[in-house]
Amino acid sequence: MTANYPTSSPAPGGGSAVYDEMKRHEIQVLYRAGFSVRQVAKKADVGRNTVRRILRQDGVEPEPGPRLGRPPLAPSFQVSAQKLLKERPDLPTVEILRLLREGGYDGGKDPVYRLVRQLRRVVSPPMVRFDGLCGEFSQNDFGSIRVQYLDGSEEVLHFFAARLKWSRWVHVQLVPNEQEEALVRALISSFESFGGVPLCCVFDNPKTIVIARHGDRVQWNETFAPVALDYGFGAELCWPRRGNQKGSVENLIGFVKKNFFLVRHFHDRGDVEAQLTSWLHEVNHERPCRATKVIPAARIEEERRRLRPLAVPPSEYALRYPVRVGPTCFVLFQGATYSMPTETMGVTATLYLYPDRVRIMADRIDVTHPRQPPGGRSTNPKHMTGALAALSGRRAQLYYKRQRLFEVGPTAEEFLTELVHSRPRVWAWDVENLFDLLLRHGPERLSQALQQALERGWYRSESVGRLLSIEEAKA
Repeated sequence: MTANYPTSSPAPGGGSAVYDEMKRHEIQVLYRAGFSVRQVAKKADVGRNTVRRILRQDGVEPEPGPRLGRPPLAPSFQVSAQKLLKERPDLPTVEILRLLREGGYDGGKDPVYRLVRQLRRVVSPPMVRFDGLCGEFSQNDFGSIRVQYLDGSEEVLHFFAARLKWSRWVHVQLVPNEQEEALVRALISSFESFGGVPLCCVFDNPKTIVIARHGDRVQWNETFAPVALDYGFGAELCWPRRGNQKGSVENLIGFVKKNFFLVRHFHDRGDVEAQLTSWLHEVNHERPCRATKVIPAARIEEERRRLRPLAVPPSEYALRYPVRVGPTCFVLFQGATYSMPTETMGVTATLYLYPDRVRIMADRIDVTHPRQPPGGRSTNPKHMTGALAALSGRRAQLYYKRQRLFEVGPTAEEFLTELVHSRPRVWAWDVENLFDLLLRHGPERLSQALQQALERGWYRSESVGRLLSIEEAKA
């Protein structure tokens, strides 16, 4: 009877099997004879990982097996890719792929991306902490997040966040959008929250700040640049694709999202604003900052001694825009129209945009209108009478008056349409009366009276005048 001797025994603790010298020798001989790892494993009746482990333990590094499939195309373009990277080390990979395809490459993008990762020399700069001195820096950025209210409705909220680097005092406010005016108003509000203006404000590279960069030259946004001059702060921009510079700014947005928006529930936008006020008090006055281990309120007084006072209160600061008075003596700005005196027709003017009003200056003429006029149009009766006096000829004056009535709104246009068709020979007299009513009562009250006349089928100016008199008596 022949005895069968085991070639391996279980390892202590249930680990990998321990093979005897004969099995190890067999594996080495087969591998040196030219068999692949897979063939050796099959002949020796062991696993491929076992073959590799035994070969490494004996000082033999197993060669990787041949790769199956079609040969890759990208390595054949290695010289071209190296040339591109030598000329432009920071050239995006997608641009390298485009240039290689122009040179004849017709494969997929993945081989090119792998090739560029191998060729591109990645230089990791040392970690730099952008810690600020007292009163030196503030970080500023926009953020947005989709919020679901308790009733199931959703809204995308935009917010502006600012933080003093030294004291870690935080200011956050909801904004209507991420455009120039929203940025400027929120930035000045952050100065008011800080108690002054820091030496420098750090931003990312939004179009609201910088239009373009040409090396070290920066083309500033024309609306933002005067703000920096008026309030006397320096604007510092993070360089594109420099993560160690952007991190602190972007972390501020992440901090606000993770610690406020993503951990609370809201009834509506008003509730968001109320809770935001409460949260900011907690962050600034009650909770120690993780970076400094100190409550920001304990450091803000010292930092405020280094901040400079605001040159202009936020409510009185105006953004400046160049405008032109049109041939109808109106200025069109952001979808609203504002009347101007006749002598300014065709003149280039400066529009000063305040939070609640608009001021237009042309030469020595200074005109103020409400910021958001009813119907998107603000008309000064004196401007209309002046323009009317400048017109020569009764027909020109009549059609000027009718045009001003059109501008009251769709209700006026509908009423005039019915008037002209029902009184084709005498409508001019009614237009004269309606224009006088416009000057006396204003466009909003006239529009309401015209609507009431339409509902009653009264297409005469006398009827509109009676309706206005009744409303005036009630008031």
